[in-house]
Amino acid sequence: MEFGLNGKVVDVGVEPAETVAEVLRERAGLTGTKVACGTGVCGTCTVLLDGRTAASCLLPAGAAAGREITTVEGLGGDHPVQRAFAAHDALQCGYCTPGFVVEAAAFTDRWRAEHGTAEPSREQIAEALAGHLCRCGAYAGIYAAVAAACRGEHDAGEVTPPRVEALSKITGAAKYTADIVLDGQLEGVIVRSPHAHAKVGGIRFDGPLAEMLPPDRVVRYVGQPVAAVAAPTRAEALAAAARVEVDYTELPAVLASDAETPVYPTKESRGWAPRASEGPLSSAKWNGNVRGPAGMSWRGGTAAKRIEKARGDDAQTLVEATYTTGVQAHTCMEPHGCVARWEGEELHLHLSTQAVTRVAEQAVKRWKLRPEQLHIVAEHVGGGFGSKVNVTSDVVAAVELSRLHGAPVRVVLSRPEELVDGGTRPGVRIELALLADADGKLSAFTMDAHGDSGVSIGSNAAWHSRFFYGNAPRRIRDYDHVTNRAPGIPFRGPGLPPMLWALEQSVDEMALRRGEDPIELRRRWDGNAKRHALYDRAAELPMWRERTDPGDGRVRRGVGVAAANYMYFLDPGTKVSLTVEQGAVVARIATQDIGTGSRTVIAEVVRSALDLRPGQVRVELGHSDHAYGPTSASSCTTPSIAPAAQDAADRLRKALAGRSLEEAEGLGVVGRRPRDRRGYVTPFPLDHFAIGRGFSGAVVVTEVEVDTLLGRIRPTRVWSGVTSGHVYAPRLARNQCEGGIIQGIGYALYEQRHDDPSTGTVLTANLEDYRIPGIADTPEIDVHFHTEGWDHVPGRGIGLGEVCTMAVAASIGNAVRHATARRPHDLPIRPDLLLKGIGA
Repeated sequence: MEFGLNGKVVDVGVEPAETVAEVLRERAGLTGTKVACGTGVCGTCTVLLDGRTAASCLLPAGAAAGREITTVEGLGGDHPVQRAFAAHDALQCGYCTPGFVVEAAAFTDRWRAEHGTAEPSREQIAEALAGHLCRCGAYAGIYAAVAAACRGEHDAGEVTPPRVEALSKITGAAKYTADIVLDGQLEGVIVRSPHAHAKVGGIRFDGPLAEMLPPDRVVRYVGQPVAAVAAPTRAEALAAAARVEVDYTELPAVLASDAETPVYPTKESRGWAPRASEGPLSSAKWNGNVRGPAGMSWRGGTAAKRIEKARGDDAQTLVEATYTTGVQAHTCMEPHGCVARWEGEELHLHLSTQAVTRVAEQAVKRWKLRPEQLHIVAEHVGGGFGSKVNVTSDVVAAVELSRLHGAPVRVVLSRPEELVDGGTRPGVRIELALLADADGKLSAFTMDAHGDSGVSIGSNAAWHSRFFYGNAPRRIRDYDHVTNRAPGIPFRGPGLPPMLWALEQSVDEMALRRGEDPIELRRRWDGNAKRHALYDRAAELPMWRERTDPGDGRVRRGVGVAAANYMYFLDPGTKVSLTVEQGAVVARIATQDIGTGSRTVIAEVVRSALDLRPGQVRVELGHSDHAYGPTSASSCTTPSIAPAAQDAADRLRKALAGRSLEEAEGLGVVGRRPRDRRGYVTPFPLDHFAIGRGFSGAVVVTEVEVDTLLGRIRPTRVWSGVTSGHVYAPRLARNQCEGGIIQGIGYALYEQRHDDPSTGTVLTANLEDYRIPGIADTPEIDVHFHTEGWDHVPGRGIGLGEVCTMAVAASIGNAVRHATARRPHDLPIRPDLLLKGIGA
């Protein structure tokens, strides 16, 4: 088939079932065109077809015959939109960026032709980009970039992006795991269980097959991996998977935790249960399919007695309610993926992971290798949010198939697989009682959190309430309700968003009953001095001071506030190596950049410390062979890598002894993260993590517009204050917080996994049925960093990527209460539930 591609005529052979996206990626090698959903919903595959944008994942390859296709590579890297995206940091992980760039370039060109350098409205930009999704939530930067390009601000001139890898991402040059193609590479596909609960007998196939069953050969949810096969193309691999015959003996499906059939009938099988939270598993007893209580109460008996007495007295300062949250899918734009290749006894992995070092340790143990026999590369990673911190099914399938076939094998999950088995935040039902005394002080509270984590255990929502609002007596109990559903796993601030959904709404209700300003009540109860600075600033916001009675019209506005509290984590073993090479300093570390800016943080620290130009520092990360680096989890990356980079730069300056870089070719040093001056809460690292002294925090104020006829809620303005300490890369940090707010909005208003109550089959297995926020859902966002209070930390800065998202849903709930005089108790706040609550 002959067609035009980026200004040149090409002739390639195509198969009848191939799409344009497949031809571009697999035959033309233009991997800037991504495939994330496969159904034309997300926009990552956008190209220009005869000058008009099109979703190439839906276009039959034959539709391109005789026509002109322009991909992101064909824009040349100097289109005003590409300059603007780089200048305004309109990206994070970058996986969706090429599609946004192509669409925005087409819109900008049309706009400039019709309107000159007039600026389009937010609504016009949102309409133009409505077919694109960014899971990182970089929409604020995208708005700014498109507006600036339309104004003509980036028609010419040099751009110094705040993000060091921006140019590779906006041009499509950045390579992700799904883009890797090795000589002789096969495509792997996972065969999954159609049953929620079954015993697997024989498995028959006419070729090499890798089994992926647990030791007891029992599958415990629909979509659980059973086996994997490989073939030269994905189409052939799918056909091969369809030929696999599996003997299943169905067992009673446990879709409610009170069922008599145990999901894990033995102590041994309970040990195989996945973990829904980070850190060590709290001990707890099992009662059928319920595990618990677990928790960390403080004078729990006293708390329960005070609450019970207040019930008998019908106390007005006793707030009791039950809150629920839905199951939220991680659904990163880049799906889980791995390319595995054996070379003799050495294993090479290209991997989409948040945890190069952690996964390396797990892989060495699983496949009985020496550390030097394993080599992981994760050059660019398209998001994670907690779902990519372990050896996952894609890794197991790729490694085993590569060994069986003696060839490289790539396994990349489809979007349905990602939404079923790629990870979810557990749903939670929280029963909360909150009591204030006659002076308005917090007297006691009890919290029982019942986690819906499917086959996983370790739900810890209530546990986190131990560390907020002082030391009033509190009884805290977490329960796992185990069912035959897909496993819950850690998700950005695991346990905190559902806990705060309940606690922060109850605190707000207490303020209403006492006739007290909700910010002032929090200030009195909260002993954290850093958050006091945020309360003071929030109280002076015009959005807060000018709150008015929303009235009884159709559209009502409300303003709500919520606070968050989070531990300060770090990895004390972090190292950064620096080597002088060809007149530049090269920094190397075995951490990864999932869009959070790790490259930029290291580059800026080294450049500033050595007084170098940006081009004189190069950062290579994502390789397991480099110096030890932290996992991108628990907001520990920046407070680990930045001090280590500073230490390395200080050592290199001393070693240079006044010589130029040209005179010191080959000179190398290794820097280590210095110890905090006040030590750590944990005497030794837990899975490489240490808990530092002090809590980070956030305060969020949100304004919403509620349509009481249609039940729609639209956040219009959000102010977020974060106790971050020193900010190493301000624009990137702001981008992180803006994205965290967007994810919090999705959690509050849209996102919920649904499954068939009779079979356990996930029904929201595409990005049409599982709704995540788009650019039109983005409010005006103002982020404030409180930079004081962390002088005991090397570099004086801590992580902020998780605390920024935790309280967003609760602030929306409180704003809806202000607007409607009815408090929402269930997430997401669906229109039908809202209308029912307000009696519309």
